[in-house]
Amino acid sequence: MWKSWAVVVLGLALMGPIGCRSTRSLRKVIATQAVHPDTTAVKIRDSTLPARDLHADSMAVIHMAVNGLTHNHIDFQTFSGTMHIHYQGSNGQDNEVNAVVRIKRDSILWIEIYAKVGPMTIKAFQILITPDSAKILDRVKKVVRLRSVSYLQEQVHLPVDFKTVQDILIGNPIFLDTANILYYRTEKKGLSLFSEGRIFTNFITLNQDNTVSHSKLDDTDPLRVRTCDITYGDYDYGGPAPVPFSTYRKISVAERGKVDIEIGINKHYKFNEVLSYPFSIPKNYKRR
Repeated sequence: MWKSWAVVVLGLALMGPIGCRSTRSLRKVIATQAVHPDTTAVKIRDSTLPARDLHADSMAVIHMAVNGLTHNHIDFQTFSGTMHIHYQGSNGQDNEVNAVVRIKRDSILWIEIYAKVGPMTIKAFQILITPDSAKILDRVKKVVRLRSVSYLQEQVHLPVDFKTVQDILIGNPIFLDTANILYYRTEKKGLSLFSEGRIFTNFITLNQDNTVSHSKLDDTDPLRVRTCDITYGDYDYGGPAPVPFSTYRKISVAERGKVDIEIGINKHYKFNEVLSYPFSIPKNYKRR
């Protein structure tokens, strides 16, 4: 069961399926558009207007969208909040828990997981993650597991690091290479951008206020079918976050199997307060 929660915690971050066009087909769209010249003359009533630089127009649209994303990026020192997590693994089994999450930016991720056992709700797990290690207390089995982050990456089959998990919990976009955006598309509710990074392509959809609505990740390795679908919603405007804050996330991860995770964040979340991160290993706990 602890591996399932490794997926919930580390795998909170990535790769899910679902019907966006493949990288290859998107590249075909880009290539098709590139056939047209960057400039065009528009003829109206026998008078020819000056040539218009369509490439410059496209770059201006992308530049404005990236500026909006940068403005909405959540910079913080600490975060604390309570999350309701619904997790469905590849075996089809459902799990619902509540988690108390505390984050010290770039250094500590502290999580207490409360689960129902019969009629009672108990503190089932306590987890402390740093950029290079993870400690997991299983309070039901009285076991502690001390692992490296690389070991957990192997368990969940995802190249996630501390910062990736931190960003997905906070609601910042992940695996988005803003310096390598190849294509954009206008949508009814906003704008979509297509970027290609070293590991994943990202087809990200923005709302009209440049908050993130949806992100579709696909592995750039054609031999892998690893993919991820992330939806952001229920934005809180005017709360303790310095910018709009997504209090709902749905994450679907797929490669050999499929994992679905839904996260609802209680509105009493806080930013930039002094926090403690207590974690002690009882002497009677076995190490595994």
